[in-house]
Order: sequence, then structure tokens, then C-alpha cells
Amino acid sequence: MIQVEELEKLLRETESDRVERTVSTTNTDKFGEAICAFANDLSNARKPGYLIIGANDDGSLSNLKITDQLLQNLSAIRTDGHIVPPPSMNVQKRIFPDGEVAVVQVQPHSQPPVKYKNKIWVRVGPTKRVANEADEIILNEKRSSFSKTFDTLPCRESSLSDLLVSMFKLGYLELAITAEALQANHREEKEQMASLKFYDLKSDCPTNAGILMFGKNPEFFLPGAYVQYVRFKGTDVASEFDYEYKFTGDLFTQMKVMDEFIKSQIAKRVQKKLGDQYYYQFPPDAIKELLYNAIIHRSYQSNAPIKFYEFADRIEISNPGGLYGQSVANFPATNDYRNPSLAEAAKTAGFVNRFSLGIRRAITKLKNNGSKEPSFVKDNLNYFEVTIYRREV
Repeated sequence: MIQVEELEKLLRETESDRVERTVSTTNTDKFGEAICAFANDLSNARKPGYLIIGANDDGSLSNLKITDQLLQNLSAIRTDGHIVPPPSMNVQKRIFPDGEVAVVQVQPHSQPPVKYKNKIWVRVGPTKRVANEADEIILNEKRSSFSKTFDTLPCRESSLSDLLVSMFKLGYLELAITAEALQANHREEKEQMASLKFYDLKSDCPTNAGILMFGKNPEFFLPGAYVQYVRFKGTDVASEFDYEYKFTGDLFTQMKVMDEFIKSQIAKRVQKKLGDQYYYQFPPDAIKELLYNAIIHRSYQSNAPIKFYEFADRIEISNPGGLYGQSVANFPATNDYRNPSLAEAAKTAGFVNRFSLGIRRAITKLKNNGSKEPSFVKDNLNYFEVTIYRREV
């Protein structure tokens, strides 16, 4: 949190690559672009950037009244899905004798480039602009240098030939890049993939996220990269089973297959009697949210698969790797990303709608269906598990 003395100093100084002032309270695009630019930290200052709302260009206050709704709207920018990957930021209100300001503090992101509505924004001195090719190269190099998460690390011994490049170009690229940028884009495939965190130019090989999303055979490099579905007749794994299926291959395809599988094979609409409203034994959207959550947050360093088990009375989804980062202390209110680039790709491809809300959305969908609240195994370091209970008639 910024101290009053530091804020007063920022108000007195001219705008720079770390400060932007505005008197607008409704220009969401301006806010998003500024936050995106600060998160990219093109100058490599490695210090937070500040969006100050309620201040004029000369640093004087505009006598703005900062409402709780404005603070909520600013906070929501982090998770509304327009900025990917989500930045680390906080929002606070400061009161001075001559007015109030809202301050958005944005930390430099360790996994640039960060995009707002599929455009990469950067700050050069006091000006903000869409990144050019040279800017993107700098941001990609920064990511390679600071990369700490497994999904952004290079997948050693793999090469471009191990990726379904045509699927990336024809199915994903137009979702991730604006039409104007695509028309002006004359870069080779490796550079295009690197800008979206699927290729590591320094190591000249795909990243783990690239192999997972578009790999011809992800299991060759990551043996646990699949989902094992089993339908048991009874209520435990010792009972007989009548169907099993292995979801394997690139996630860009498999997550679509899982969606259709859940709707056609698991979710069953029922009604107590003719004329009553329908409900689901297992609501499909809740199952999908929880299964995709397992795919995005699991540890891919484990050779174990995600277990997707359907019993007579419940569904259990278990993934390798316990809760991660800030999620440990404040689940499910706070979410943290073991695989931020994979989460970004899932959001871009439309598999998830917003960041950090999957578990809570699933709980709400179960409640709306009249289902029992799910239970979680969340205190185990080696795995995370959720149980969804069948709604009885």
C-alpha cells in the first residue's frame, strides 16, 4: 500500500513511466490500458506503477468524490478477463484536504507480455502506446529471464515440429491477436508463438504451455498430462465400473471434447413429475468449471493424471498438486496460479470466462440447481480434490 508521503510526491512530479493521472471515473479502457502498461514494465524499473484517479495533469486534485462503486469497478479489472495474464494490483482511497483520489498500484508482471483486450500496452516515459515488434522482443526476453512457473519454462528436447502449428495459426491466433495486428504481422511462427508464451526463443523450443495446448503428443514430454474418467457402478473404487475414457492430446482440442462429453454422458436432466421444472443430477456447467480448474491448476511435474471419477452418488475430481500460493490461506476467495500462461490460454480460447472465479461460480451453479454444496480436500500438499454430490429426486 502506498504511503501518503509517497503519494504526495507522485502528485507533485510530472507523469512518467510509473505514474498516470486522470479525472475520469468511467473510462474503463483507459484504466485497463494503463494497468496493462504498468504490468509490462517495459523500462524494467522493477517498481510498481500508479494510476491516480481524481488528479489533474499538473498534479492538483479535481475535487472528485471517490465512491465505493468506483473502487469496486477498479478492483474488478483484475479478474474481468480483459487483462491477461491477471496483474498483481491493489486499489485504495486517499483523502486530502482539497479532494479525494483513488490509487491503483500495479506490480510489474513476471510473465510478460501482458495484454488488454488482445493488445500489448507499454509505457515510454509519460506516454502510453501499443507495443511494437521491438517492444515485444524485450518483453519476451524479460519473461525468459524471470520465468519461474513450470508452464513458461522451455520444454527441453522438444521442437517446433512437435506442435500442431496449423491449429495454433488457424484456431487460436485470431482469438489472441486483434485483426489489425494480424494484418500487420509478418513474423515467423516461432516469434508469433513466443509472443503468446508458447515458445522460448532463447532455448529455441516450445514452452511447457505450448506442448500442453498444441502438442501432437503432450504425454511424451509430460507423462501425466491426461484426464482419466471412470464411471463406477457403486460408491467406491472397489465396485465394478461400466465405462472409462482417457482424455489425452492437446488441450485446445481436449477441453472442447470434455465439454461435449459432460453434456452428453454425465449431466442428466430429470423432473419429479410431468409439468415440474427440470433440474440436473449433476449440473454440467459446475462440472466443467471444476474440471477445467483442475486442468489449469494441477502440477504437470507429476506423472499422475487428473482423476475424474463418477460414482453412483457423487463425482470426484482430483488433481496432482495442492493449493498454490495465496490460495492456501484464503481458499476460495483468493486464487493464485501455478500455471499462469495456461490459465491465460484457457481464457483466450473461451474455456473460462473470468479469472479467479471458477470455484465460486461452480458453487453458485450447484446451489441454483438445488444440489448439495461440494466438499473439498484442500489441506493436502500433494493433491487437491473436490466432490460433487448427485441431486436426489
